[in-house]
Amino acid sequence: MFVDSHCHLDRLDLSAHAGDLNAALEAARTRRVRQFLAIAVTLDDVPALAELARRQPDVTISAGIHPMQVLEEEPDIEAIKEVAETHEVVAIGETGLDYHYDRVPRERQRERFANQLIAARELELPVIVHTREAKEDTLALIREHSDPRVGGVLHCFTEDIDMAREAVRLGFYISLSGIITFHSAGKLRELAARLPLDRLLIETDSPYLAPVPHRGKPNEPQWVVEVAEAIAKERAISVDEVAMQTTANFYRLFRQAVPQAPESLRQALAGAGLV
Repeated sequence: MFVDSHCHLDRLDLSAHAGDLNAALEAARTRRVRQFLAIAVTLDDVPALAELARRQPDVTISAGIHPMQVLEEEPDIEAIKEVAETHEVVAIGETGLDYHYDRVPRERQRERFANQLIAARELELPVIVHTREAKEDTLALIREHSDPRVGGVLHCFTEDIDMAREAVRLGFYISLSGIITFHSAGKLRELAARLPLDRLLIETDSPYLAPVPHRGKPNEPQWVVEVAEAIAKERAISVDEVAMQTTANFYRLFRQAVPQAPESLRQALAGAGLV
């Protein structure tokens, strides 16, 4: 099975599925995608995502504030924790730093990121980190505020291998998206071949960043399979091996999602000491 470890189900373009989210999920399930982590970009997103998860037993959710979200008032640590606990999320995020755009002042981004790292540490939940052109500050805040025993993931990773290796040392995983299939992503494919497979996750970040051969279309969770295929090609291993290992990695990191895994998989993960 495959896991889409990062998708924005409340933002999908469903025109290819007659506006039906369940049809989009069924298209993914047909391709052996059996778990979806739906990502919040504001705390206001979380109640609707929680309702979606109640209707879809293979959907889990996060709670967080994206670094590029413009807010009138910043939630404090207790507010973040309250939303996360009320709605039984499996992770904090999407949070992090994005210095490519100046939509939110950098100091505010750093304060927001620190608050979410602290909330995650206190709740013992992993953190989903967006990082763009902010390598040193991202790593510095992770070092200061995160718990390496709980860790997190640098999602949709596009930075260099030194950053990836340091993140792994700090207890984090690296998640690769459809960008790995882009013609211009040679360095990212090299990274996919060099990082330990037991520290990789796969994602779509849908509706963004559709992989080849679907570029130009709104991305969908079903196309996480193309990401796995690209990693398998770079590592000269089977797609099934990528699927197996990244699925185990997902449940090892997002332990709160284990009860929603298929029974046979839960037994296999437990037998292997992975959960």
